[in-house]
Amino acid sequence: MAQIIGGIGVSHSPTIAFAKDTGKGDDPAWAPIFDGFRVVQQWVQKQEIDVLFLIFNDHITSFFFDHYPAFSLGVDDRYVTADEGGGPRQYPAVQGHVALSRHIASALVADEFDLALFQKKPLDHGLFSPLSMIAGDQEGWPGTIVPLQVGVLQFPVPSARRCYRLGQSLRKAIQSFPDDDLRVAVVATGGLSHQVHGERCGFNNEDWDNEFLALLEHDPEKLTEIRLAEYAERSGMEGAEVIMWLIMRGALSPSVRKVYSSTYLPSMTNIATLILEDTGAKPEPAELQAYREHVGYQLAGVEKLPGTYPFTLEASHRTYRLNDFLHRLVIPAHRTRFLNDFEALCTEYKLTEQERTMLRERQWQALIRYGVIFFGLEKMAAVVGVSNPQVYASMRGEDLETFQKTRRVAMQYSVAAGPRAQQIEDGDS
Repeated sequence: MAQIIGGIGVSHSPTIAFAKDTGKGDDPAWAPIFDGFRVVQQWVQKQEIDVLFLIFNDHITSFFFDHYPAFSLGVDDRYVTADEGGGPRQYPAVQGHVALSRHIASALVADEFDLALFQKKPLDHGLFSPLSMIAGDQEGWPGTIVPLQVGVLQFPVPSARRCYRLGQSLRKAIQSFPDDDLRVAVVATGGLSHQVHGERCGFNNEDWDNEFLALLEHDPEKLTEIRLAEYAERSGMEGAEVIMWLIMRGALSPSVRKVYSSTYLPSMTNIATLILEDTGAKPEPAELQAYREHVGYQLAGVEKLPGTYPFTLEASHRTYRLNDFLHRLVIPAHRTRFLNDFEALCTEYKLTEQERTMLRERQWQALIRYGVIFFGLEKMAAVVGVSNPQVYASMRGEDLETFQKTRRVAMQYSVAAGPRAQQIEDGDS
């Protein structure tokens, strides 16, 4: 079982990254920020932490309102800094722990948390501002991370209780990961009190911040009873993001030991650092095995279905480039180049010769086995004037006439529209 060594709570204000990048460690006005994070750095190094499970919120950088999930888990092998308007921060990419992230995704969904999952997204200061300080003077974070983005900016957002319950499920997910040597710290970011918009801009409440930290350590259940409106009243509207800290606390046992805590209010945000070590008992092996079986229950045995290829996170990551290439066929200019400038387009997307051959020769079944999702092939078929039944017949190793005899009604259809749809209907591909 992987070990949860403890939890870290840190602010993620862009102030922090700005101070680091402009070398303000010796400036008395900024030094307390560095002092707090230095303790976190030392604890992480002393505890030989391998993985940081990082809970943060994006600031309308990579997660916009066209698709704004409540909980979105990163399942990638690499994360880079995002451009937030002035160019991306020059900070090294961080490696993702792919196997752990996939296991956590499966576990949380099994526990009925309906996650969004992301890859190939740059991440903003919500994650990289505190991470760069935890890493200290090293050339980037030397370990790996698993990021969880929480949508706290557009209401409705998850309640404090929902965050705490997710943390409790996260604890089981991490501990059931089969790697006895893996040492994990759960890091919550955001807060403390602040508000950055409206006439109430500049609001802070240090008394509540101190009460929040005390309750987080000793009575986190009480924090789950507070409504979001009350968090906004006490913490400031943006400061209500501290509900993310309840995910971290839920991932720890009821028994914790506070190693360190500090706050510093220089300007707009009360910047905090907190370390809680987990002192709870380890779960029994039988309990872990039962939970692993629970995680795998829904798909157990699906591999026995002949001619069936579930589209897993492993397949999604491995064939992301090719699936992205096909997905972009919804863009007219990409479609045009696919038809008229195929080789150059494949080169731009770094497709291998094997991938190009499968596309050129319309090897539908080979593409499925390779890891392409059918609905990308369906788009490609529409572009090249091939009907869905023609694709189905090919995948079964049959000609169209033979396949149609197995259907109640022999018909042609496609996701194509307009003249292309009529062309397929007329059989003129």
